[in-house]
Amino acid sequence: MGWPLLAGGLAALAFPPLPLLPLLPFAFLVLMRAIDRAPTTLRAALAGFAFGFGVHAVGLYWLINAILIRASEFWWFVPFPSLGCALILAPFAAVPAAVCRCVPAGWRRCVLFAAVWTLCDMGRQFLFSGFTWNPLGSDWAIHGLVGDIMIQPAAWLGVDGLTLVTVILALTMPLGRRALMAGAFVVMLWAGAGALRFYGLASQADVAAAGPTAPVVALVQGNVPEQEKISRLDMQKVFERYLALTHRGVTGALEESGRTQGAARPVVYVWPETAFPGVLDEDAQARSMIVRTAEGASAGIVGTLRIGPDQHWRNSVVGLDETGEVAAVYDKATLVPFGEYQPRFLPLQVVPGGGMTPGPGPRSWHLPGLEAAGPLVCYEVIFSGHVVDRHDRPGWLVNVTNDAWYGNSAGPRQHLAAVRLRAVEEGLPVARAANTGVSIVYDARGHDLGRLEWGIEGVLVRTMPPALPPTIFSRFGQKIPVALCLLAALLALFPSRFPSRSGWRVRSGR
Repeated sequence: MGWPLLAGGLAALAFPPLPLLPLLPFAFLVLMRAIDRAPTTLRAALAGFAFGFGVHAVGLYWLINAILIRASEFWWFVPFPSLGCALILAPFAAVPAAVCRCVPAGWRRCVLFAAVWTLCDMGRQFLFSGFTWNPLGSDWAIHGLVGDIMIQPAAWLGVDGLTLVTVILALTMPLGRRALMAGAFVVMLWAGAGALRFYGLASQADVAAAGPTAPVVALVQGNVPEQEKISRLDMQKVFERYLALTHRGVTGALEESGRTQGAARPVVYVWPETAFPGVLDEDAQARSMIVRTAEGASAGIVGTLRIGPDQHWRNSVVGLDETGEVAAVYDKATLVPFGEYQPRFLPLQVVPGGGMTPGPGPRSWHLPGLEAAGPLVCYEVIFSGHVVDRHDRPGWLVNVTNDAWYGNSAGPRQHLAAVRLRAVEEGLPVARAANTGVSIVYDARGHDLGRLEWGIEGVLVRTMPPALPPTIFSRFGQKIPVALCLLAALLALFPSRFPSRSGWRVRSGR
């Protein structure tokens, strides 16, 4: 099982921020050889298990950083986050490796593997509170123009549809010259369709096309180290830092708003996840200080902890009006397993305070004078097809997060790729305020309009661009990739009049 394990680790190098997609055909070639040569279906499943373990152990290496922050307390737990998660997720790769053996080696086996792989990958949303991190379709979220173009089909297929096509390409291109040429043609077709959509929607996504209620946002990035947040020794200092940055950001946003033609746009300041070092909805004095600092702003969106009516903690974001009153509240609906939510099977208490209580799910805020906003807290932005209230579509999404737990690693960049893909899937611009970065504004095509990089204290001021018309994916959601997977599986399972040829001469092991 050594080669599939190494191949899985190699495949993980294609995840953001590394644009190493050419590694995928080599990695999957090793896996498919192991599946074809396995003497039994069980051995094929073990090869898939090893491959999946390698993918997630390397792809999630950065989880160790969260434990190192509290190493004095949980030093014994250091090896478990990355390797433990990989062990839990590896069966999702074992299933397609076993199922694909029911058809002969060659393109049919490859297509069936890709279909089942994608369905299993989508099934990760039902694991504990859900863990759909790093679908292979996110590999195309390459920084810059290339990524802008290649992720556009997510508006039709979703990231899971991109995963299906990516795995099919990676598996079939090594089958021979014909398959390689067909794969190259599909990639060119993909790029062409992406370019047509990206450039064809440029005028509609331009800031100049935004309506009068589209806000100018001031995204505040406090760059507060996680150790400082946990210790809570300098809460006043942290609060004062955010007040100073907010004043600077709102001043700049008001100047930006005044430059627009016609009536000035509303100004909104955004603080990251749990940026307020207390319980903001219960602290009238703090709210008063914030609105005095942000004089001239129409509203504020602030990440804070909250105690619900049941006396349980929530990870929340509150909307403040210009007087400092709480105009809206959103409680994080999907909690991080082992971070905010502890599965019952874990015998030791590792989640501080017993964990959080989830909220009811996606909502749209209608703050006075503003385009309707869809708030999202941190991790829940990774769930494709589950980020928007389908009955009340907002005009923009606002994501508050704190990735300081994971250090200056691939983790925050992988998280950022998910944010970008949600913009494309839903056809909605996204404003993201992150404690330590990356804070960013994406337009509705997933194009970067400005960012604050990791480890910088500052404010990003941008006018929110307009929403695009609802995308195909926003209308039908994950029904689309599920239907594509079922069609691919039927194609592979349906008897063919033509012999199934393999690009490698090995015993099928059936």
